[in-house]
Amino acid sequence: MEELIQTDRIAWLKKKMMDEPRYVSIEQALIITKTYKENEDKPIIIKRALALKNALTHLNIAVEPEEMIVGNRTMGVRYGVVFPESGSSWVDREIETLPTRPQDRFNVRKEDITTFREIIKPYFNGKSLEDVIRKRYGKEIDEIAKVVKINQKDHAQGHICPDCESWLKYGPEGLKNQAAVRLKDASKKQQDFYNSVILVMEGTQRFMMRYHDLLIERSKEESNEENRANMLQIAANCKSLSMNPPKSFHEAVQSVWFLFVILHMESNASSFSPGRMDKFLYPFYKKDIDSGKIDNQKALEIIECLWLKFNQIVYLRNSHSAKFFAGFPIGFNVVIGGQDEKGNDFFNELSFIFLKAQEHLGLPQPNLSVRLHKKTNERFLKEAVKVVSKGSGMPQFFNDEAIISSMMKLGVKEKDARDYAVVGCVEITTQGNNLGWSDAAMFNLDKTLELTLNNGKSLLSGDKIGPDLGNLTDYETFEELEGAFAKNITYFMDKMILACEEIEKAHMDILPSPFLSSVIDNCIEKGMDVTKGGAVYNFSGIQMIQIANLADSLAAIKLLVYEEKRISKEDLLKALQNNFEGYEVIRTMLLKRAPKYGNDIDYVDELGAKWARFFSKKLSCYTNYRGGRYHTGMYTVSAHVPMGENVGASSDGRYAKTPLADGGMSPVYGRDIAGPTAVLKSVSSLDNYLTTNGGLLNMKFLPEFFKTESNIDKFAKFLRTFVDLEIPHIQFNVVRKEDLIAAQKNPENYRSLTVRVAGYTAYFTELAGELQNEIIARTSYGNI
Repeated sequence: MEELIQTDRIAWLKKKMMDEPRYVSIEQALIITKTYKENEDKPIIIKRALALKNALTHLNIAVEPEEMIVGNRTMGVRYGVVFPESGSSWVDREIETLPTRPQDRFNVRKEDITTFREIIKPYFNGKSLEDVIRKRYGKEIDEIAKVVKINQKDHAQGHICPDCESWLKYGPEGLKNQAAVRLKDASKKQQDFYNSVILVMEGTQRFMMRYHDLLIERSKEESNEENRANMLQIAANCKSLSMNPPKSFHEAVQSVWFLFVILHMESNASSFSPGRMDKFLYPFYKKDIDSGKIDNQKALEIIECLWLKFNQIVYLRNSHSAKFFAGFPIGFNVVIGGQDEKGNDFFNELSFIFLKAQEHLGLPQPNLSVRLHKKTNERFLKEAVKVVSKGSGMPQFFNDEAIISSMMKLGVKEKDARDYAVVGCVEITTQGNNLGWSDAAMFNLDKTLELTLNNGKSLLSGDKIGPDLGNLTDYETFEELEGAFAKNITYFMDKMILACEEIEKAHMDILPSPFLSSVIDNCIEKGMDVTKGGAVYNFSGIQMIQIANLADSLAAIKLLVYEEKRISKEDLLKALQNNFEGYEVIRTMLLKRAPKYGNDIDYVDELGAKWARFFSKKLSCYTNYRGGRYHTGMYTVSAHVPMGENVGASSDGRYAKTPLADGGMSPVYGRDIAGPTAVLKSVSSLDNYLTTNGGLLNMKFLPEFFKTESNIDKFAKFLRTFVDLEIPHIQFNVVRKEDLIAAQKNPENYRSLTVRVAGYTAYFTELAGELQNEIIARTSYGNI
């Protein structure tokens, strides 16, 4: 492929986007409130459909003359949308502090605070998802909160890969017609569903035409002929898409963006992901390339305009959740490469164009993911490595050899497993037919061990939050300790599942999603909303937090207390209860004398794998409220910092309240001293079925490593080893510690510096100090 450049258009649009301030928006909240007031007697799914249709019809919209892809859910970029159907009580509590809170700040207009409290909050008080869950099950969720973080309590379900191919095949007119045909023979419940689909598709068509009308109007005022011609072309695209499936590459890309804007407008959730874009966009690209309608430079410019749009939507979370999902990880995950339906190597010209777009822009979104397997093309692999070397934290890599077979064991059909995509950070999903609920909960295994060692009491507060099965001094053998640990895991898991069921019930009752349902296979066929189980697959995913610290802690106890008896049970318990104050020698022994996960030592690696297997096996016994299976993941987003704040001193030598290991499969930072290949071997001890909901391995390399072609080759071979070891995921930060420290001191000089936090990339200077420090502390490799 010829050398492709970044055009002046893209550079200008990127600068303009970066310079815009970030505000809270209540505009859609006002439309939703007005709609609900006017339709009190209608079923909830109809009210939701009317609220979306009215937003699509009346929200203020804007365009830039240089844009080749248009559309947003707010007038400004990176605005945080208040969504009262999901949560308004927390907004009322926190709205004044949004501009000054430690993580994910938003400017707030004073008049919006007044309007919110006078119009929006009074109506939705007690009616929002947040309030309903609080009333139904809040006490029980609070009781387990130090061990289990239950998610999806104040926002709609995201983490979904819609059926983009069907969307491109039918468009809003085709989907509306499908619903209208099935409406004729539908039951009463199905009638409400089909009518809701028709309503949202009518709104979608109007939304597209509004952009056509605005572009035509604005083009009359545009003096630059190139911009004017561009606006007229996009206007024609929008008009055509309102009634027809896309016919060109440009129209197809615009259509995909409209799909994701409207998904966010309906649900205001994170991690709606396009999936395998180099697959479903390729026929449009190939047709236009072959006809001479576009060349690769034009295709790149269109894609880079889409990449910029992916960075214009963020998600407004409450201050607590912002700690767990820091840096606006909105999760537009784009997957390239991998295998086709027959298992052959898959990549094409678009795969390279997507890599080039990431190389040029270096922005946090989309979350670009590359699928690898044993037959991955060498040129494609090396091109991906060269983009990694640029330091944006992308692409990340997924291993078909580990993932496809484990998905099939979960019950996914082979065809769907081979076509897997990724949503959000690292969550594995099927394409277009799965309500995966991959972000259901996070289970803190290290807090559970703490309670096992201390009579069910928190080392931080002294409060009894778990069953009293004894303390470390009561367990005569390591096996007795393990037995008590297993009972505690089961105790909290039972309570977690009950909480998850209540969350799912509330979503069914409060937040049916007809637009999303129209682009998830089987929902239109069944006449059933996706929240009620309309999808083909209805999994729920739970994250195990944090295996590395757990393995290190158990290894230290087993070796130093029970086997070698270097530390007495009484002394270790006192050391933990006192956060090692006065017990510094014991802490040093825990850190230095016991083996650590991440160094290819079976003794400690097997302990981590053992308890991950135990948790996964227990979880597989449960069925979610939609009739689907539970399965496990091993990733943290940024939860390793706030979850660490909930954990007292631990027997791996970690001080109370300090971060747990990053990632989910990653070693504790600074303890992986045997090199990157040893890390891979330790991680490979974890069975692949443990991470069917996604696993995350973080590594950090120095930029200097990538300066030579021989080291690029060496890194590619390292990734081949990753494939051979059947590890599901790996990602890299390529950055100097000195640059991160400088960015902390002078953030205004490093606004565009991006880093890999967990399964996502964020602007380093937008992260809270504790998370910045944790990223700085991670081990950096200068060689393989």
